[in-house]
Amino acid sequence: MKLFFSLIFLVITLDQWTKKLAITFLRDGVQNITIIPDFFSLTYAENRGVAFGLEFAPPAVLLLLTGLITAIVLFYVIRSKNRTTLFLLPFALIIGGGIGNMIDRMVQGRVVDFIYFDLYHGHVFGTWVSLWPIFNIADSAITIGACVLILFHNKLFAVESPEVTNNVH
Repeated sequence: MKLFFSLIFLVITLDQWTKKLAITFLRDGVQNITIIPDFFSLTYAENRGVAFGLEFAPPAVLLLLTGLITAIVLFYVIRSKNRTTLFLLPFALIIGGGIGNMIDRMVQGRVVDFIYFDLYHGHVFGTWVSLWPIFNIADSAITIGACVLILFHNKLFAVESPEVTNNVH
């Protein structure tokens, strides 16, 4: 469990530190730093919604939901007897990312985003779209944790099949 809580702390620390850098150098500075032209940049954005900027509820409700989901996941992991790294890793990433974004919502009322992959932007059926949203370290941690859970689901949540009994005599 030491690794689990250490990883949560690492994700939160890295997320908050990079967001402070984004505020200092991007919001209050140049707004955009191109790393790979027409592909990857550091671009300041603020997000009041959830993934892809979707706003389905007021900020207070989003904060409450995030806190509730994070608490449920933490409770589940603590109650679980599984202490393998493969089990603890994705949950630590998800909890750390959730707390990182919760801190933003509590302090600023919105989430700071700054990582941008320009995979496609332009018009689709007459509507301007940007294929991929600007995101942050917390979002990355949540996504990676969720992908690990999906990829290793059968290994992480192996269901012991009940012994099949044959009552034929």
